[in-house]
Parts: sequence; C-alpha cells; structure tokens
Amino acid sequence: MTRIYMIRHGKAAAGWDGDADPGLDALGQSQAEAVAETVQGLIDAPVAIFSSPLKRCRETAAPLAKAWGQTLQIEAGVGEIPPPIDDLNARTQWLRRVMAGTWDGLYSDAVSADSGIDFRGWNDNVLATLNAMQGEAVVIFSHFIALNAAYCAATGATDVVSFAPANCSLSTFETDGRTLSLIEQGAETDDMKIALGKKS
Repeated sequence: MTRIYMIRHGKAAAGWDGDADPGLDALGQSQAEAVAETVQGLIDAPVAIFSSPLKRCRETAAPLAKAWGQTLQIEAGVGEIPPPIDDLNARTQWLRRVMAGTWDGLYSDAVSADSGIDFRGWNDNVLATLNAMQGEAVVIFSHFIALNAAYCAATGATDVVSFAPANCSLSTFETDGRTLSLIEQGAETDDMKIALGKKS
C-alpha cells in the first residue's frame, strides 16, 4: 500500500478569468510554508514530491522540497482539468457550469465534446497516475478538480464537486495499485460550497 498525501495548491494570484497560469499571491505563499510544516510533522523522513506542471502547484510544493532537499518531480497526470475554451472569461463560465454538475454530465457536455477533449480519459489518467504511485508514501500538489476525481473514485460520489478542498487542504488516500481508498478528507472552503449551492 502507498499512502498519498494530496494537497491543493495555495491561493493563486489570479483566477481562471485573470491568468492562464498564475503563481501564488502572498497568502498562498504563507499557506505553502504552513502546509510544508504540516507534512513534515506527518511524515518521519523525506519521500518523493510530485507536482502539477502549473506554477501555482510548483510554488506551493517549493517550501517542502527545499526543507527536504528534494528535487520536485513534475507530473502532468495530476494537472488541472483541461479547459475546452481559450477565452479566459468564457472558460470561467464553462468551469462554473461543470463544477455544478456530475461527471457523466461533463462527459456528455456539448462544449466539451465539440472541443475534442476526452474528459473521461483525463479523469481516468488522474486515477491511473495516483494508483501507479509507489513507495511507503508520496506527496502530491494538485488542483481542486483533480482532488475531486480522487475523492469520487475513493468514495463513489458522482458530483464533479463532491467536496470543496480549501487552498492547501491536505487529503490522505491509499492505493493498492488498483484502487484508491480515502483515509482522511482535507479541510473544505465554505466559499466554494456556497457558490455552488452545496452548503450544508
């Protein structure tokens, strides 16, 4: 069994409608430092660290990699869901619609289909990447929707947003090489749940 510590990136300097690949803002940098300390308290010795290729994840991973003297491994398989629209404002509207729906709805979405992007394949690749992780433990810095892909695979939930991980929220999974199990769900953000009408 491999334990996977999967962390959402810190607060970005811009949203989807402001920058295609933003880094962290000052709060995000502080969150990255804090989650690095948290991880070091959970894991006795350094383990492999993986990050999405995007800047906000790489910058979130940097404090932990520095503390452990590790080389950060870039892994596209835990990257952001690929937007089917280039225009930043239009893709933000698309993302909001997707996040309010189900995975089956995403797979049949007309805009998604017209773009030629295989979202089922993207989801399957996230899960295959996670299940291929080896060793006693790994740390992965990833994204909101990718974390939901893992969460839904582990729990059977069907909404694209079945939980709302806060910035630098740390969720723990285990894989036996074939399936994921949820060990501990990370902290959620009420702002996202309210926006999607999912506040309990």
